[in-house]
Amino acid sequence: MFVRTVRDAALLLFGTVLVALGLDLFLVPNKIAAGGVSGIATILHHLFGFPVGATMLVLNIPLFLWCFWRLGFGVGLRSLFGTALLSGVVDGLVPFLPALTTNPLLASLYGGVLVGLGLGLVFRAKATTGGTDLAAMILQSYVGINVGQLLFLVDGAVVLAAGFAFRSPELAMYAIITIFLSAWVIDLVQEGISYTKAFLIISEKHAAIAQLILTELNRGATLLQGKGAYTGATRTLLLAVVSRSEVTRLKEAVYRIDPRAFVILVDAHEVLGEGFKEFRG
Repeated sequence: MFVRTVRDAALLLFGTVLVALGLDLFLVPNKIAAGGVSGIATILHHLFGFPVGATMLVLNIPLFLWCFWRLGFGVGLRSLFGTALLSGVVDGLVPFLPALTTNPLLASLYGGVLVGLGLGLVFRAKATTGGTDLAAMILQSYVGINVGQLLFLVDGAVVLAAGFAFRSPELAMYAIITIFLSAWVIDLVQEGISYTKAFLIISEKHAAIAQLILTELNRGATLLQGKGAYTGATRTLLLAVVSRSEVTRLKEAVYRIDPRAFVILVDAHEVLGEGFKEFRG
């Protein structure tokens, strides 16, 4: 438990530093308000000179009070710490970090990667940095709409406001690039890079294919029972997970045994146990 707590604290600290670097080095100097509370703080910074970190904290305080009242204290305590830490780091690093580029495209790309990487680490530490994800959780408790849809609506409103405030539709479009890129990087950090593939095989010769997987590839296989929606006939589905280097071997072997086999091949992220990665908590 102690090691896990220290690890989570390190991830939270490192993640908040990366988010702060993305904001201070790229997004804020180039007026890229990529949604969320940080986007609102960026708008207010350029319009009125307010410090970004302190503005983020001030904007988050009513959200946390609302969260505690609506959802309970357990939801927001760790996120409150992450929010305060990020606000302090953002303002604390400003005097030491000059803007690295004035090119808005480069700023949106590199800023999106840093923010996404940092938020992914924060989420792995089972915390958040507050902001619109917290607002979306609260709104969902009232209206029942999917959190992802609410986040999209809130972030879209911030980007639209930035376009009007800075009188630049292009900056709004760069902000959208940052939002999509950071979301992709967050998923990458959360799920990991896919080094494995999952096969779902429907074949009358499933027993022979399963035996081949067990003996030639030295991998496990699972037999699932299904029913055809059109015919109503019972079918056996074969599920197997293999490494990338084994994909071609398995495909060729399946169609050598049964040229009429139906095969679905998908990426598998974070395959745990049974000859793959071990779960470390």
